[in-house]
Amino acid sequence: MHHSLTSIVRIPLFCSLMLLAPLLSAEEQAVSPDINSYFQNPDWRQWVNTFERPGREVFDKRHAIVAASGVKPGMVVADIGAGTGLFTRLFADRVGAAGKVYAVDISRPFVENILRTSREQGFINVVGIVNSDKDVSLPADSIDIAFLVDTYHHFEYPVSMLASIRRSLGAGGALIIIDFRRDPHRSSNWVMDHVRAGKDAVIDEVTRAGFQLIHDKPLLRTNYYLVFRKSLLKNS
Repeated sequence: MHHSLTSIVRIPLFCSLMLLAPLLSAEEQAVSPDINSYFQNPDWRQWVNTFERPGREVFDKRHAIVAASGVKPGMVVADIGAGTGLFTRLFADRVGAAGKVYAVDISRPFVENILRTSREQGFINVVGIVNSDKDVSLPADSIDIAFLVDTYHHFEYPVSMLASIRRSLGAGGALIIIDFRRDPHRSSNWVMDHVRAGKDAVIDEVTRAGFQLIHDKPLLRTNYYLVFRKSLLKNS
């Protein structure tokens, strides 16, 4: 087992891409104010029981989700909204010593727990990032894949966050979004109340932010699995 681990870092916020300037208003309004308030000082043990429990679809299908992601040894992955680190550690194993996984979350206790559990499991390729609600705080052109599982609906400022993700992706980089299906005929009352946008609305928002949908994978039942790549914008 390895005995060292990269510590939490804060990357200074970068200026927005000029390509995306038309999409960014000077004062973007929060679309889901306070949706993340209970993550500011969470008891990570409680959330392990929530996020890593049998019966939660993305937990039960976690290995299939990772296998379908296209992540390969040597890649750099950002697990955005990493939570308790379930997928961070799976990706750390998959990318190997030559790769890297950024565990990105707005909650410092979550990131600290991820680094601790990664160390305990021998992973030295995990970097913790405590980000803001408007920026993933990653270097430009630094990642191959941005991975979001049940996280997109927690973006209070989706335009700013998508611009930040786009900037952090290298050439040919992919954005994977897995989130709850929002169907009034099939979804639970909790999903209908908690999740602001369904799949079609998410595709529209992400496309307008400078991405192209390349896959809609039929892997999950209560969640959808979308894969996007960076696309050229008008006037770019």
